[in-house]
Amino acid sequence: MANGVKIAFMGAGSTVFVKNVLGDCMYKEALKDAEIALYDIDATRLKESEKVLSALNHSINDGRATVKTYLGPANRKKALKNTNFVVNAIQVGGYEPSTVIDFEIPKKYGLRQTIADTLGIGGIFRALRTIPVMLDFAHDLEEVSPNAWFLNYTNPMAMLTGAMLKGSSVKTVGLCHSVQCGISSLLDSLDLYKGEGERNDIFGKIAGINHMAWLLTLTKGGKDIYPEVKKVAAKKLAQWRKAKKAEDKSGNMIRLEIMMKFGYYVTESSEHNAEYMPYWIKSNYPELIDEYKIPLDEYPRRCVHQIERWKKQYKELCSKESLEHKPSKEYGAGIMNAVMTGETFQIGGNVMNNGIITNLPHDAVVEVPCLVDCNGVQGTFVGDLPQVCAALNRTNINVQLLTIEAALTHRKECIYQAAMLDPHTASELSIDKIIAMCDDLIKAHGDYLPKYK
Repeated sequence: MANGVKIAFMGAGSTVFVKNVLGDCMYKEALKDAEIALYDIDATRLKESEKVLSALNHSINDGRATVKTYLGPANRKKALKNTNFVVNAIQVGGYEPSTVIDFEIPKKYGLRQTIADTLGIGGIFRALRTIPVMLDFAHDLEEVSPNAWFLNYTNPMAMLTGAMLKGSSVKTVGLCHSVQCGISSLLDSLDLYKGEGERNDIFGKIAGINHMAWLLTLTKGGKDIYPEVKKVAAKKLAQWRKAKKAEDKSGNMIRLEIMMKFGYYVTESSEHNAEYMPYWIKSNYPELIDEYKIPLDEYPRRCVHQIERWKKQYKELCSKESLEHKPSKEYGAGIMNAVMTGETFQIGGNVMNNGIITNLPHDAVVEVPCLVDCNGVQGTFVGDLPQVCAALNRTNINVQLLTIEAALTHRKECIYQAAMLDPHTASELSIDKIIAMCDDLIKAHGDYLPKYK
């Protein structure tokens, strides 16, 4: 390591994401000479990522970085040894078999989902099969790189970050791009302030939990523009809800409805938030699916399309003599640069609450403004959220905390309790059906889960 910086990327088969995060690093002088350790359990995808990243290194970085690959658990500790930063982007169980199981078994019980990677029954089981693997990473880091920063990009964000912070001593922050895209998503969906430079003086404060953080303030030139935005939203929502054709509706209706009914815009997409609350996906009111343009089974569809798209993308990337990269909106490179140089960097990060948001549980993971410098990632004090925002967050936090407890204690009753407290699941199924569904999922996931007692 020429400059003493090492970056390990876990789940490096996610080639496009590797390109984004590590390509960003190659624009930071303090990171240009880094040793990059790519780790994955899929030899083919690992080789593809190595080829793309090496080409990018020579195209935009004069070959200054050193790229090495590490395949499988036997080489994991080598990948993590003496590292400064770990980027985590793993998906345990992949699309098949695990994602398919997470959707198909609940469907047999009449429980429908859209994304199933953050909350709900799908989020619970994704966490249960991912946490053991991440804790293996953590225990390796405690041995070979105890001072490393672990940058987690994998969902379910709050559950996995919380498990790392509760189950290990590894310095961990959860990162999600929904925060930096929140304001633009709201204004884009309403066709507001789209002229050149019109958004340069628009600012907002965001805090809450991952995928349910709240746009608490929205100003332009120091003036509150929330009333104007809500006025436009009310008019457009009324039009979209009455429209008969899907193409005449917005894909952002759930979030706008949440803003109108609860007062604040939420950071993550409508297809996500549709399954975080009990109001939208209801077997007794099937007309809501069309009315709000809710894309059931959206994530499996995306997986199939992404697999096919990647085959085409890889051929295109490999056919180019030199690769280009435009800096992304991801926080990873900025965090690494700030820790190495001491330059201050501001992010929206997922950290342990510990009193940052005073009306949420102290041991919940919250998504808040954070400052980053040579001291690492530090959450900034928020105080009380509006009561309605905190109340909605707590319905999700209940599920998160019990899922983490299940993963750390291997107690099956905690899995049942997490599922019974899930807002969407509880609104659709009886207690007996919830328990039976959990048992079916535990059996179907097999060796991807530890043994529960």
